Amino acid sequence: MEGLIMAGQLILGLSILVTLHEFGHFITAKWFKMRVEKFYLFFDFLFPIPTVLNFALFKKKVGDTEYGLGWFPLGGYVSIAGMIDETQDAADLAKEPEPWEFRAKPAWQRLIVMLGGVIVNVITGVVIFVCLTYSNGNNFISKTELNKNGIVALELGKQIGLQTGDKIVKVNGSDFKSLADLRTSDVLLGDNSSYTVLRGDQTIQVKIPSDFIEKLSDKKAGFIEPMAAFKVAAVAAPEQPSMFGGSSGEMLPAFSAGLKEGDYITSVNQTPIHFYHEAKEAISKEAGKPIRLGILRQGKADTLEMVVAKTGQIGFAPELLIQMTHEDYNFGQAVSIGSGRAFSVISDNVRGFKKIASGDVSASKALSGPIGIAQMFGGVWDWTRFWMLTGLLSMALAFMNILPIPALDGGHAIFLIYEMITGKPASEKVLEKAQQVGMLILLALMAYTFGNDIFKAFF
Repeated sequence: MEGLIMAGQLILGLSILVTLHEFGHFITAKWFKMRVEKFYLFFDFLFPIPTVLNFALFKKKVGDTEYGLGWFPLGGYVSIAGMIDETQDAADLAKEPEPWEFRAKPAWQRLIVMLGGVIVNVITGVVIFVCLTYSNGNNFISKTELNKNGIVALELGKQIGLQTGDKIVKVNGSDFKSLADLRTSDVLLGDNSSYTVLRGDQTIQVKIPSDFIEKLSDKKAGFIEPMAAFKVAAVAAPEQPSMFGGSSGEMLPAFSAGLKEGDYITSVNQTPIHFYHEAKEAISKEAGKPIRLGILRQGKADTLEMVVAKTGQIGFAPELLIQMTHEDYNFGQAVSIGSGRAFSVISDNVRGFKKIASGDVSASKALSGPIGIAQMFGGVWDWTRFWMLTGLLSMALAFMNILPIPALDGGHAIFLIYEMITGKPASEKVLEKAQQVGMLILLALMAYTFGNDIFKAFF
């Protein structure tokens, strides 16, 4: 069921974005009196060969345009008369152009049509981020709350030199507001980033390696978390051994021993417990051994006995007792903050590609295909997360489409800018060959991201 929910969210999100992207091409083409022959969500042919498996699940012609739903659920397209794209080739364009054809229009009009999809995706992304910012405000763990007891340095935190109990007082030499500020793109994608840390009576600098963002992409490795008191939020049932750290076929003992949601764990083998990381460390040290768990339930103390699983888990999820800070924004603030968040997606993509080019980040960790994106949506339908990811994808789609790769909008735009500068268009043969090369690049990229998703999921 979780897989279906992931797939459903991905298909819905991409369907919205592709439809709006193609509408950008459609409406600008209509504006300049070009004939739009087809407007399709999904492909009605085996991309990119129009003659193979050519059929639509639904189609209806209105005026000069055939509207349809293709069978291949990746992308979509608008077919504009007189334009060399994935639906046509130069042989179809040997005749003199008609007044309503794409190639008969001035270069500046054709450029606007080519950029129409990108412009609409940018507008969509900005609108989504502004609406989310206005409706949800901002919930965060403040710097004061984070440093009240200090941080817990998990695996990746220890790797860069952080220690449990540290208090982070500055980021890149400047004050910060919230826990989220420690992981912004400016910090993780910037050069020579560092944390200023108060450790006892000493103030030290902890440098962030240039390839650290690649390590953070590994969901199995933790970074830092607040040192906080906790209570039991959920307990894994016997039929859910993998829910909270167990392996397949292994029974986790917490449920059978009587641990319940809302319990407070006060000791492990009579060692007092105040914070979650203390409980986690104390339990994991007793892997495969019996323990006595002191708990507080509705104000009454009790003791539970159980044998810790070999994985070092007993099968519960914590609720950290952290005070969250909430901020509301008026509409003007939401427009400013939301727009900034939207455009930061594009700047982050640029910096991310620079990291890949410099070798600081491997492409296999940085790039995701449909499977990886579906996993980001998650197996539970959360509308806030859905719209957040859809807004992010809209800006990312705009960025990818503006890249100067033939067959993408950016590739077409390069040829049109060349025509505007030189006063003459590139030959149709050059355009056709460039289109073929571009399609090979896109197919290779698609195959790579699919294969990479599969590898990351199973290996």
